[in-house]
Amino acid sequence: MTAPLTPPHQPPHDPAWPPPPPPPLGPAGDPITAAEVLRGAVVTGVSAVVGAVLGLLWLWLAPRVLLISDGKGVYLRDSEGESAIGADGTFVLLALTFGAVAALVVFLWRREGGVPLVLGLALGGVLGSLLAWGVGTYFGPARDVVAHAKSVGPNVVFEAPLELNMAAAAMLAWPLAAMIVHLALTALFGPRDPEPEYWGPQQAQPGPKSL
Repeated sequence: MTAPLTPPHQPPHDPAWPPPPPPPLGPAGDPITAAEVLRGAVVTGVSAVVGAVLGLLWLWLAPRVLLISDGKGVYLRDSEGESAIGADGTFVLLALTFGAVAALVVFLWRREGGVPLVLGLALGGVLGSLLAWGVGTYFGPARDVVAHAKSVGPNVVFEAPLELNMAAAAMLAWPLAAMIVHLALTALFGPRDPEPEYWGPQQAQPGPKSL
């Protein structure tokens, strides 16, 4: 007695049963390539360099805190002013704008997105914010308030150093805006995965009825 040629778990060849489907392909199933990692690194580097522009704009647009000295101490000229809060708000608004623009540029460059691009936007936003903070404070008014007061003399108004009172929150404005805007653009206008084809049994087409 011979064994059957067709295994019991495998159906015999039948035209009604097509061959098994090919493996799924697409952005969701493809591994991360070296080219995608390189593009993410480019986004990180460009965002970090652009942070210098943010720092210069912050230095230009941020309201100034004015100080005055009487020869013995240094005091706020306007104790009820909100210039310090305005400096933080200016930085956050600029960072949100830079993050949204960065996300738009990256989406127009590579509409299919990818994990390296999103990570590049986030890391580049943090590095760009740090560089902007450093540029603004470095090129702003002198940080040694006592020495500055002595150099200008008593009863002379001078500018306080440019500072961020909520530095931790301000550093997150750019990356959060970039990721949210990029996610929204990808969800609304990004490429769609093709619909999977049906690989079930084919129904036989009814033939013509005989009279």
